[in-house]
Amino acid sequence: MIATQIRQKDAVFYFAAYPSENLLTRVRFISRFYDEGQQIPPEEIAAQDDVAQFIARIERSEKAFQRSLSRSKVGAIRNFYETAITQPPIPGTVLLFTSQKLRFQPIEGMEAIGQLQEPEEKFLIIGGQHRLAAIEFYERTHPEEAKSISVPCVIFDGRSEDFATEMFVIINSTPTRINKSHLVDLYERVSWAEPDRRFAARIVEMLYSEADSPLRYRINRLGGRSKQEKWILQAELFNEIHRWVKQAWPKIEREGADRAGAARYYEIVRDFLKVVSHVFEGAWGNDNYMITKPVTLKAMLRVCADLSSQDAEPEEGRVERWREKLAPWSDRMREFKNEGFYERFAAKGQIERVGRIHRELGRTAGIPSRAAERKSG
Repeated sequence: MIATQIRQKDAVFYFAAYPSENLLTRVRFISRFYDEGQQIPPEEIAAQDDVAQFIARIERSEKAFQRSLSRSKVGAIRNFYETAITQPPIPGTVLLFTSQKLRFQPIEGMEAIGQLQEPEEKFLIIGGQHRLAAIEFYERTHPEEAKSISVPCVIFDGRSEDFATEMFVIINSTPTRINKSHLVDLYERVSWAEPDRRFAARIVEMLYSEADSPLRYRINRLGGRSKQEKWILQAELFNEIHRWVKQAWPKIEREGADRAGAARYYEIVRDFLKVVSHVFEGAWGNDNYMITKPVTLKAMLRVCADLSSQDAEPEEGRVERWREKLAPWSDRMREFKNEGFYERFAAKGQIERVGRIHRELGRTAGIPSRAAERKSG
C-alpha cells in the first residue's frame, strides 16, 4: 500500500489511506479479559441484535489493553456514517500497531512516500475500535457506499506490544475517555507511569487476585459491567493505597520498591483486613452493615497505614498484636449498621466522612495518625 513515512525525533511511523473493505480483514478486535474468579455470565443476546452478537465474539485477553466495546457507541457511530453527507464520515485517524518491522520502499525522488509492506499478522487497534466496528455494520447495509470510504490510519510497527499499551494509555488517560479502574490495570505496562503508582498498582492487583486476600474478587475492575457482588471500585482502592505509598515513598525506596517490596506491603494490608474481619465478625461482608462499603474500607486503610508505620515489624506475631490492638472496635460495631449510619457519621460529603471515620477508629484503638505524629515531631 502507498504510505507516507513520518519521522518525529527517533520515532518512525506511517500514514496511509486504507480502503475500508480491506482494512476490516486486516485488524483484530480485542478487549481486556477480567476473569473475576469465575466467568461473568453473558447477557442474553437477541438473535436480531447483530452488534451485540459481534461484540460477544470479540477476542478477550489478559494481555489486551482495549476496553470492551460499547454496543450503544457502535450503534451511534454507524448512524453517523449513514447520515453524514457533506462532512467526512471518518474525520479522525485510526491508530494501528504491529510488532512486525514493516518494509518501506520509497518512490524514486520522494523519500517520505512509498510502498509499505502489510504485516503477516493482523493489526492491533490502538485507537478507533468503535469506529471500525461501526464500519463493519455500515458495510453490511450500505455495501456500495462503503467501498468509497478510505480510512485514514496511522501505523506503528516494530515495537513490543507494551508500546501499544503505552500509546493507548497516553491517548485515553483522561477521566472522560478511560475508566479509571481500567487504567490502574495498565500502570505496570506503561514506562512513563511514576514508580510509586506502579508500586501501588501491584499491591492492588495482589489484593484482587491472591488466594489469601480478604478482598479477592471483591474489587470492582469493570464498573457497571460487573455482575457479581463487589465492595469497592478498583480506582477508589488504588487512590487510598497510592496515598499511603506516596507518603511512605522515601522509606519504600530505601527498603526496595520492587515486586518483593510490593508483596511486603500487600501482606501488611492482608493481615490488617484479616484482623478487621475477625473484629467485626458478623458485620464483615454483611449487607446490613457499612463495614465493607467504600467509605469505611477507605477509612480503615488509612488506619492500616498509621498502624503499619508504628508496628509492622516484626512480621511474626503481627496478626495477634493487631487483633489485640483493634479489639475495641467490636464495641462500635452497631454504629456501622446501615440504618442511621450517615446521621451517626454526619459530614458534608464522602471525603469528609472518610476522614471522620478514620479519626474515630484511630482514637478508639489508640492509633495516632501519621499526620499527627509528623506535627508532634
